[in-house]
Amino acid sequence: MDIQLQEVEYRYAAGTPFERLAIQDVSFAIPAGVFLAVVGHTGSGKSTIIQHLNALLQPTKGQVIIGDRVIAAGKKEKNLKSVRKKVGTVFQFPEHQLFEETVEKDICYGPVNFGVPEAEAKERARRLIGQVGLPEEVLQKSPFDLSGGQMRRVAIAGVLAMEPEVLVLDEPTAGLDPRGRKEIMEMFYTLHRERGLSTILVTHSMEDAALYADEMIIMHQGKVCKQGKPRELFSHPEELAAFGLSVPEVVRFQQSFEALSGITLEKTCLTIEELAEELARAKERGGAK
Repeated sequence: MDIQLQEVEYRYAAGTPFERLAIQDVSFAIPAGVFLAVVGHTGSGKSTIIQHLNALLQPTKGQVIIGDRVIAAGKKEKNLKSVRKKVGTVFQFPEHQLFEETVEKDICYGPVNFGVPEAEAKERARRLIGQVGLPEEVLQKSPFDLSGGQMRRVAIAGVLAMEPEVLVLDEPTAGLDPRGRKEIMEMFYTLHRERGLSTILVTHSMEDAALYADEMIIMHQGKVCKQGKPRELFSHPEELAAFGLSVPEVVRFQQSFEALSGITLEKTCLTIEELAEELARAKERGGAK
């Protein structure tokens, strides 16, 4: 499902003494099936944008097109449940949203409230619990008896149980150790590929943006200041620095190598594997000793 933002502006507490401009003149498109990373420092407008993607917020100017629905400023929208069914959002620390007495009930809660028969919802829960890397026996346990990482996976299963066409991830690896972060991101990427989802990742991690995103948007002071392929954007670290952002560690290593050796590799490498291949090619050409 395609999503478009057209000249979107949003003001918190509009028309009051506490009015605050959060984003302005934001325009970009998210084609179906794309993995998009939205990056920017704290306060750049990232979280405000993602709340427009399922109409939790509605623009104070401009419009958001979600599939065949147009959410326009000044127009009171009704029946937004259909939009929110298609766009699933995994917020920061989603485990804080768990509340049911069993894992199964928590996963089934959303589908049942959208009219899915209970038997079908339970079948989805049984199928999804394995997909998020948990054994089926946890379905009858209280989610509050699980570890923090397991609780997060249960919350993610609850979002996936809605069978969304678009998956929005708001810092989904916050608070996880490197291993846990990699496992969660690999799980999301597998789901993205296998289900043909449109995936929007809001992240501070340049490494995750480099590894998984097809496209990247950089937010700064409530505006989209750069958009492009990760490799293209990470090739200009001085521009990122102007927005308070850095490049992935592997790119920093490549830059240091090139500065010290005087050798310029043929492309900006986004993974250790790519860098090793480029260094091997440079050696074969006689450029590296």
